[in-house]
Amino acid sequence: MRREILLVFSFTFALLFLSACGDSAIESSSNESNSNNAGNETEQQANDEQGETIKIGSILPFSGVYASLGNDLSDGMKLYFDSIQWEVSGKTIELIEEDTEADPQVGLRRIRKLMDQDNIDILTGAVSTAVAYAIRDEVDSNQLPYLASHAGGNDLTREQRSDYIWRSSFSSWQIGHSMGEWAYENIGEKIYIAAADYAFGREVSSAFIEAYTAAGGEVVGEVYPPLGNNDYASYLTTIGGEDADGVYAFFAGSDAVRFVQQYEEYGLKDTMPLIGSGWLVAEDLRETIGNAAEGVFASTFWDYSIETEENQAFVEAYEETYDRRPTIESLEGYDAARIIVEATKSLEGDVSNPEAIVEAISNVSFTSPRGPIEFDKETHHIIQNMYITETVIEGERTENNVIQSIDAVQDQGE
Repeated sequence: MRREILLVFSFTFALLFLSACGDSAIESSSNESNSNNAGNETEQQANDEQGETIKIGSILPFSGVYASLGNDLSDGMKLYFDSIQWEVSGKTIELIEEDTEADPQVGLRRIRKLMDQDNIDILTGAVSTAVAYAIRDEVDSNQLPYLASHAGGNDLTREQRSDYIWRSSFSSWQIGHSMGEWAYENIGEKIYIAAADYAFGREVSSAFIEAYTAAGGEVVGEVYPPLGNNDYASYLTTIGGEDADGVYAFFAGSDAVRFVQQYEEYGLKDTMPLIGSGWLVAEDLRETIGNAAEGVFASTFWDYSIETEENQAFVEAYEETYDRRPTIESLEGYDAARIIVEATKSLEGDVSNPEAIVEAISNVSFTSPRGPIEFDKETHHIIQNMYITETVIEGERTENNVIQSIDAVQDQGE
């Protein structure tokens, strides 16, 4: 029997987007619950004992600077579960969400609570790669099936690969490497690198450099400003003095807003095209960036503009439910929910065997709003299309247009 619980989170908007949580069959770490939950507690316990409920634990940041990402992921999951009435193979889906605050130690405590008190069957989530790395050993030693739905650090499916961890989002390597050859063929033979100075920024940049130089290009310089930098003047002055055909940049959130705006202010866009990852001109940033985003080329695994039936249906359903455009995190949550459901369906609802669950996940494949997806059974990483987009002005706003698809990009796993 479906149990409805109102999920209430207090969160700050220090970075990117506006988000909202909807009603669903969800339980939170808060002590608050609605009257329907209180009235049905005994019945729910009975269902649990009979194996009538599939418990999915989700660890996401619902407070702090990444709160909006966590909420978008959560909303995407709930949208898919709503579409199947929170049931699979005759069993009720229960989503139990915990706030990691994007803190590794908090994330570790939350996952222990989900395992020890809530007895979850499957885990998903983690926005921060540091959180995903922190819980890795706990997941592995407890044989807990874990579908990582955002954290992109390479090692999660390389050196820290676990039999129980699969990733449905992306890797740093996929994001950076997918643009290297394209940049050489379409931008020029000399590129300057500018990226935020943290592990993910350096991993993405390294993957781009690998592909770009293999294609024949030359990297003429690199700068790595700190996260949360407000003034890029000194870096842009340095870049402006170099002989480069373009600049590859990796920034996200407010850093991306400031870098793209200041890149135009310093007159670099006219002489050196700006290229980078999709987060540079993300769906929820472009309105703030304004027309400075025009002409940016980016690589991404999903964009609002993808013209397929699957994506158009997803966009329409999301906008109707939440009254705002979906983000790439919304898509990640939506796909993660479907992967879990498809795997559970193949087991006819029997989630008692962790090995059977991860084996079922490994066999999931379908056409997502992002395109065809499947898993690499060696690395446990998603195989997916990557897209090159160009930001253009349409009417009174900017939009991203997909100009090239790079099909079935498979992380090298080393």
